[in-house]
Amino acid sequence: MVLAAALAWGGSLWAQQQPPATTSQPPAAPSPVPVEAQKNPLAPCWQPAPMVSWQDYEGPMNKVVGAFGRKLERKTVHAPHFKPGAVLCSLNFEGKFLLFVNDTIDPITFLNVGFNAGIDQAENSDPTFGQGAAGYGKRFGANMADAASSAFFKDFVYPEIFSEDPRYYRMAHGSAKARLGHALEHAFVAYRDNGTQMFNFNEWLGTTSGVVLSNMYHPGNSRSVASASERVAYNVLNDIGFDILREFWPEIAHKFKLPFRDEPRPANTFTPSN
Repeated sequence: MVLAAALAWGGSLWAQQQPPATTSQPPAAPSPVPVEAQKNPLAPCWQPAPMVSWQDYEGPMNKVVGAFGRKLERKTVHAPHFKPGAVLCSLNFEGKFLLFVNDTIDPITFLNVGFNAGIDQAENSDPTFGQGAAGYGKRFGANMADAASSAFFKDFVYPEIFSEDPRYYRMAHGSAKARLGHALEHAFVAYRDNGTQMFNFNEWLGTTSGVVLSNMYHPGNSRSVASASERVAYNVLNDIGFDILREFWPEIAHKFKLPFRDEPRPANTFTPSN
């Protein structure tokens, strides 16, 4: 429900806006690191611009909002469109493992797990866990295991097996309709480590593996195929929602002056055809 509200808010924002001006930039936070994508001198690829720090935001609820933006950006990249043929540097074995670790221990992950555990407590899901502090602790632990196993399969295991990049490639340019279609497409189309497109095995196998594993420590879960399929579908739809939010996060961040580090775009911007 929280995600649906966030998507509705974000969707109304970009639908009502005029096409974003390419010359407007948010106030730059002082930083010793460069904000542009950088050419890797050891390989024919480009490193994405570094993420902002949650300390860079000083607005209302600054640390929470900053941490949420950083969690979104951790798995979001886009190639410098003004550089024809540009290929982003892929994540190696260590990079994918660190992505899994950082996504699991992110403060927003703990906040989300705690909120979901509270909802489960109120609805008395997994009734064998009981109520009170002990019941909440068991639900929190089970939901934390869900988050960790999902990140393990989808950020590390299957991306390594299939040589798949687990990140979302933001389109960043074009009409709102085209960008929305690009975000929806990511549930089925991903990128290999070499930059070519492939079926998104990671999304479907990773989600299914997480759902099957969760039955081991959620005694209240139904073991039927129909129930498992329903949970897989729900998780995939949840990921699609976050992909839409990732795609339009630059406009949302610029509108509300949230922490976001975009690439400066020259006047003659190169946009590849789809």
